[in-house]
Amino acid sequence: MRWKTFFAGAAAGFAAAYAVQTMRARTFISSEKALSLAKAAFQRSAPISGSWIQSEPETYEKNGLVYKVYKGGICRENEQYEVFIDAYTGTIIDTYRLS
Repeated sequence: MRWKTFFAGAAAGFAAAYAVQTMRARTFISSEKALSLAKAAFQRSAPISGSWIQSEPETYEKNGLVYKVYKGGICRENEQYEVFIDAYTGTIIDTYRLS
């Protein structure tokens, strides 16, 4: 075996191990951060009178895709919304008007 081939294989192995470790190390944002992002998005169109969020992420499926989300709520004067926020990125996945 040539040294060049050996080092190329070792480098590829280390790169693959690094990529796998990086993907496994993805962590959730805090529930407070997720709520503040949702509140900022909702506040652009009207004032908010209250909000809540669950502190543990749960599994949520939409359009055949499975997400880890924080489930929360936004209250306005006469309206209430249920909000599903991606636990990794803080992106609002879905909203439902409750009243």
